[in-house]
Parts: sequence; structure tokens; C-alpha cells
Amino acid sequence: MVLQRLRSGGRRLKSGWLPILQTAVAACVAWFLAVLLLGIDRPTFAPIAAVIALGLAVGERTRRAIELTLAVAIGVAMADLLLSVVGVGALQAGLFVVLAMAVAVVLGGGDLGVKEAAISAMIMMFTFQPPAAGFPIDRFLEALIGGGTALLINALLPVNPERMVEEAAFPVFAESAAVLEEVAAALDDGDAGRAQRAYVKAREIDARVAGLKEAVTAGRETARLAPARRKSLGHMDLYTGAADQIDLTVRDVRALARAALSVVQPGAEDPVPERLPAAIRGLAGATEALAAYLQAPGHPPDETRRLALEAAGEASTLLEEHEDLASNLGVNALVDQIHSSAVDLIGGTGVDRAEALQALEEATGRASW
Repeated sequence: MVLQRLRSGGRRLKSGWLPILQTAVAACVAWFLAVLLLGIDRPTFAPIAAVIALGLAVGERTRRAIELTLAVAIGVAMADLLLSVVGVGALQAGLFVVLAMAVAVVLGGGDLGVKEAAISAMIMMFTFQPPAAGFPIDRFLEALIGGGTALLINALLPVNPERMVEEAAFPVFAESAAVLEEVAAALDDGDAGRAQRAYVKAREIDARVAGLKEAVTAGRETARLAPARRKSLGHMDLYTGAADQIDLTVRDVRALARAALSVVQPGAEDPVPERLPAAIRGLAGATEALAAYLQAPGHPPDETRRLALEAAGEASTLLEEHEDLASNLGVNALVDQIHSSAVDLIGGTGVDRAEALQALEEATGRASW
């Protein structure tokens, strides 16, 4: 058990060595530059600002990274000014932590960034020395040096853009496929409560899509600007081309879950035919296949297209076999949404919409819209 944990920890360390190296180098370089440029014997905040700014800037677009590092420097200046006015004490410590965390939230910091802001606020208070006269400028300059160092290190030792994007993409695809499986199970059982839970989960994926698009944009910029990551540019272009289609597939999942609700509501007109949940499970498989294709460009896209078209064909066959369902608005809406999902999944493999619609028409025997 202990050996297994050690091996697992070793694997995590192997995959996470770059951020550790980045942080260590940034702290060392910021210290050296502060001594060299400001003549400070023991610079305190330059390495701290470098670590904070690097944590904020990693994986961000260049413009956003610059904005964040400037925000760190300005925050230091404002904090020093506030401390010089109100002094140091228990109440001031609480007030300072509240202000620092509030600013971090406004700037869009995650949980870790907000906590880092609180810790940084306390460090600033503990190391504060009232200036003999005038505005306390030294730590503002240290923060600029630290922030500039963070940007430099982020450019010279860039993160792996492929890993960054894949970490953002995995939960989008995994949760989308899981919701589709849940919708299919709800249709199997006629369980309205389960369908409602699936719909709620589907709505939660939207936030992940926004994060994925940010990661794709930042990853492509890293691959384009950093010579060491230039080989990843083709892979980033693949994700860039698929990003909007991924957004559409997530919207399709939400629409499918919503349409399923009307089919399984108490008092629904007819029992759900088996082909309907089978078609939705086919879409779940196509979603997983699209994830595999984007993660490994050598993986053929044919599997995604085949599964998506089979799902659409299954849904169309349902209407052919059950003519009595022609007047069932809920089932027809679900079938149409399955077709739409199939088109968007195929589009994620690089096929243009006209070609995807033609493939759908051939697979279903129904005119495309």
C-alpha cells in the first residue's frame, strides 16, 4: 500500500515538475534582480510577488497575464499605503484579509488564488516597515520586478499547452457522456426525477466549456509564441477548430435532457420505445470517440462519425416502425435533437456543416434542415 502511494506520488511529481521549476527559478531571479536594481540587501516581496504572479499568469493569455501581474503590483502599492495609514493590529489583519480576498474574487481568481491573496496579505502585514517619510515605494518596485520576472519565466519555461487543454477538455466530454447515459437510463425506466437530475447536470457543464475555450486560446498562443512548444501548434489548431462544435454539442446535451423530461413526465402519452434510449447511448459513445480523436490526432475520426450516424439512424427507424408516434410531439422533438447532436458531433471532427447534413440525410433517409 505504501509502495503504491509512493509510486503514485512519483508519477504526479514527474508530471508536475515544470510548475515547481518555474516557481523556484522565478523566486531566485526576482531576488537577484531586486538586489541588483534596487540595492536591497534582503528583498522580501520581489520573490513573493514573482510566485504570486506566476501562479496567476500560468496558462493565461499574454495580455491577461500582464493585467494580472500589474494588478499584483498595484495591489501591493495600495496595501502598503493602507498599512501606513491604519497601522498593524488584529482588526487591521482581519480587514486586510477581507479586502485582499474580495479583490481576488473580483479579478476572477479561483479558490486557490483567493486563498493565496489572503496569505499574501498576512505576509505583507508581518513584513511591513513604516517608511521614514513619503509614499512606501520599495515594495511596489519589488512587485513590478517580481511580476516581470514571472512573465519572463512563463515565456521561457512555458506550460505544456496540450496537457493544459486536455485537462480542461476531459471533464467536458466525460460529463456530457455521463449525462447522455443518465438520460437514456431515465427513458428506460420512465423516471422523471432521474431525467430532471440529468438536466441539472447538463446545465452545469456550460461553465466548463468557457474554461475549455480559455485554455484552447491560451494553449494556442503558448504554442505559437514559445519555440519550445511550437510542435504543439498543430494539435492546438485542431482543438481551436473544434471548440465551437464542442460548445454546440454541450448545448445539444442540455436540449436532449430537456426534451427527455417531456417524454417521461407523469401522464406521458406512450411508453418510451427501446430505440430511443439506445440512440442516446450511441451519442454518448460518439462523444467519447470525439474526445479520443481530439486527444490523439492520429486516432481516426471515423468512429465518431459512425456512432453519431448510427444514433441518428436508430432514432429515424423508431419513427418508421411506430407510425403512431408521428403525433407525439415529445418523441419527435427528441428525435430531431438526436439528429442535431449527430451533426454537431460530426462537425467536431472537422467536417463542414453541409457535408455533415448530407451524411445525416443519407443515414436517415430524411431531408436535412
